[in-house]
Amino acid sequence: MGAVVTVILPVFGIMLAGILAGRFRLLGEGSSEMLNRFVYYVTLPPLFFISLARVPVDEIFNGPFLAAFGGGLLGTFGIALLIGVFVFPGRLAALGLHGLCAIFSNTGYLGIPLLIILFGEFGKLPAVISTVIMGTVVIGVGVALIEADLSQGRGAAKILASVGKGVGTSPLILSAAVGLLASALGVPVPVALATFCDIIGAAASPCALFAIGLFLSGQTIATGYTETGWLVVLKLLVQPAITGWLAFGVMSMDPEWAAAAVVQAALPTGTLVFVLAQQYGIFVQRATATIMVSTVLSVFTLTALFALLGLG
Repeated sequence: MGAVVTVILPVFGIMLAGILAGRFRLLGEGSSEMLNRFVYYVTLPPLFFISLARVPVDEIFNGPFLAAFGGGLLGTFGIALLIGVFVFPGRLAALGLHGLCAIFSNTGYLGIPLLIILFGEFGKLPAVISTVIMGTVVIGVGVALIEADLSQGRGAAKILASVGKGVGTSPLILSAAVGLLASALGVPVPVALATFCDIIGAAASPCALFAIGLFLSGQTIATGYTETGWLVVLKLLVQPAITGWLAFGVMSMDPEWAAAAVVQAALPTGTLVFVLAQQYGIFVQRATATIMVSTVLSVFTLTALFALLGLG
């Protein structure tokens, strides 16, 4: 539990700082939205770009790891949408974010340090690969669903055009695509540009966490607790269970890669779901509550998982 607490405690410290700043009105009205836009448009694109540009493409495409981790994502997302349609009905964008809350792991801020603690230098690679999947594929699906919802009633062709435009102009998707292209072509990133991306990208996670705290200062997580609880169960229990079944039961994987896939699947919901929700003004309260509750409970679920896998 010590390793988990060491990594997660600062997360709550930053959220608490945001809550206190909101309570004492230090930053004024609309500060959460403005800070969120700073994260979305200014800090995350350089972070996505440099993270992908530095990783060789052949290392990203580790077949068994992608199959286990991706299978856990798809299975959990399918369950979330199926139940969401009948039990928590809403517009397509809200259902999409409902699904994202159930599968989007905090691989960057929590996963990377945890895997390094557990596996040493080896842990960096599966952590980066899963972060790439989250930042490109999962966020891409989320943006596509939201844009499709916002374009409803305009005809199939216009809906497809709006979805394509939304995904194609997303700063997160564009920066990730450029990073992957640079990696694939072997284009060296100039030192000055890399340093710029490292410095400004480092602000993404703390600013997003602080923005969550600002938002929480005027909200309550009691509203919609049934849906929040369901999403937390999916995130902390169902997703790692499906991933573990695939990694250890279905495929022949290296034990360290299999364990890394399960750990990344078992992480709490990441802050980028909140960033996306607030950017579009949809599902913000539920996303915030899921992040908070899943992060608190992950101290116990991750500790139990580490004991089950014989890690730490």
